[in-house]
Amino acid sequence: MAAVTMRLPAVRAPLDSGPPRGGEKHLVAPGDTITTDTGYMRGHGTFVEDDKLIASVAGVVERVNKLVCVRALKARYNGEIGDIVVGRITEVQQKRWKVETNSRLDSVLLLSSINLPGGELRRKSAEDELAMRDYLQEGDLISAEVQSIFSDGAVSLHTRSLKYGKLAQGVLVQVSPSLVKRQKTHFHDLPCGASVILGNNGFIWIYPTPEQKDDEAGGYTTSLEPVPLSDREVISRLRNCIVALVTHKMMLFDTSILYCYEASLPHQIKDILKPEVTEEIILETRQRLLDLEG
Repeated sequence: MAAVTMRLPAVRAPLDSGPPRGGEKHLVAPGDTITTDTGYMRGHGTFVEDDKLIASVAGVVERVNKLVCVRALKARYNGEIGDIVVGRITEVQQKRWKVETNSRLDSVLLLSSINLPGGELRRKSAEDELAMRDYLQEGDLISAEVQSIFSDGAVSLHTRSLKYGKLAQGVLVQVSPSLVKRQKTHFHDLPCGASVILGNNGFIWIYPTPEQKDDEAGGYTTSLEPVPLSDREVISRLRNCIVALVTHKMMLFDTSILYCYEASLPHQIKDILKPEVTEEIILETRQRLLDLEG
């Protein structure tokens, strides 16, 4: 028989994230007054009433000079040019693929916006159009970069670099896009033996770190070799650590994930998501991040 874990109900004190820096109000609910200063400009997620700037969504207040906006805590992904995304092919159409990227509308990957196998750059022919399903088909996961935004808000992608393309073996974790920290690079080879792609759209891909970079395929051939048990354990631990961070609304970036992974090492992989173990791991991770900032 499989072992069953039972826990008695207990009241747990919520984790205290500490007061916001500078005493400013960062979290707001719809209808909250952000400021009564008329010198501020109204941004997304706000409206003006009786000379007051009021939040129209629940989220975090962001100030850029005189511009004030509210970034929603839970929202669909709104693409920005240059974003790194992880998506799933949903449909093969004429000269384009439709891609699910956690946004309101399906994103588009044009045949003219990809590198052919081997990184070859040339004009796409009718033969290439007929062979589209050989490159990518329904259900395939890809990494790509946002090239442009259409007038209706749909995102146009490109994979014109050998670091983008079809994803092979790994684990996909879906989180809120607001929890993924924007960085210069979203491809990270972690020292624990696995790599992550932190998609700006909230799709996170965890996979074994390749022993050597194979650039000859142009990102369209995938290895189906069995993944060693040690790599699968590392990937599973990283996945549970990311879920633990998301549960406590902590930002996801390479350092926070690595600190959480190291804090989880004394525990078994299956125990990481137990509430009492999660709190212990998150407290240690948060303290290390605070020490790093200090």
